Amino acid sequence: MTERSVLVVLFDGIQSLDVTGPVEVFTAATRHGGDLGGYRVRTASADGAPVRSGSGLTLVPDTALDDAADPDILLVPGGGGTRHPDPRLVDWLRERAPRAERLVSVCTGALLLAVAGLLDGHRATTHWIATDQLARDFPEVEVEPDPIYVRDGRISTSAGVTSGIDLALALVEEDLGRDVALAVARHLVVFLRRPGDQAQFSAQRAARTAVSEPLREVQTWISEHPGDDLSVESLALRARLSPRHFARAFRSETGTTPGRYVEHVRLEHARRLLEDSADGVEKISRASGYGTPEAMRRAFVKALGTPPAEYRRRFRPAARTP
Repeated sequence: MTERSVLVVLFDGIQSLDVTGPVEVFTAATRHGGDLGGYRVRTASADGAPVRSGSGLTLVPDTALDDAADPDILLVPGGGGTRHPDPRLVDWLRERAPRAERLVSVCTGALLLAVAGLLDGHRATTHWIATDQLARDFPEVEVEPDPIYVRDGRISTSAGVTSGIDLALALVEEDLGRDVALAVARHLVVFLRRPGDQAQFSAQRAARTAVSEPLREVQTWISEHPGDDLSVESLALRARLSPRHFARAFRSETGTTPGRYVEHVRLEHARRLLEDSADGVEKISRASGYGTPEAMRRAFVKALGTPPAEYRRRFRPAARTP
């Protein structure tokens, strides 16, 4: 039986879910792995002292970074603490991270890897809110803003929060097989369904929430009624504004046009139905406001590079056995 060591780096301002999500995956995999092996998870902070997460939780490490053995998997979480990283942590990563068999970051943990020079010449992703910063501040990194995780050789980077669970499940599947990964996913009540190239996509990512109440109400209406008439004229009437004034105000407050926002909402709605329902493409196209399967196909190919049927094949969870 092979036991793989996992070392999770801790620091003040850490995002606690970036730690607990992957740790729960590795721990559950050890329970389900049997003779296939498992993981021994340890945590470490710069000086071995407890750290406080961004949400106020106190996390107590097993050891100090300098006292930790070189792991098979080194996991670097994200959080607000990555904005002004501890120089001791950056120096330690620069020296010790290359010794790990696999280097993994969750969320904005990728910024720590980049500061340490560990992502130069590699493909990487991070939480969508930080992808522009990663690309701007570290031009030697090939930033891929859309995938939920990117694996480039021994280095794996993931997007925000729950994508760390997806990446950890992918590592478990690689190490212990699909059956163990499925057992872990069921135990944690998540789907083993999200390959890394599934997009970090949402209407919320594409636009800000409007400041004025009438426009916020319109945004909510669009999200709840994607199949309705969502023309500028119809939406302006709901906001009690002229079409011209509505279009100008909507773009000013949300950063995108009404038409583009509607496109994002409809695409997101159709994606969710393809992933989570057994409805046919024709029914989904009507419910999502496309009218016809062909119109929905064009929208999917334009935005995601794949038609609806292929998207469903790749991203809908497999049927579960009793």
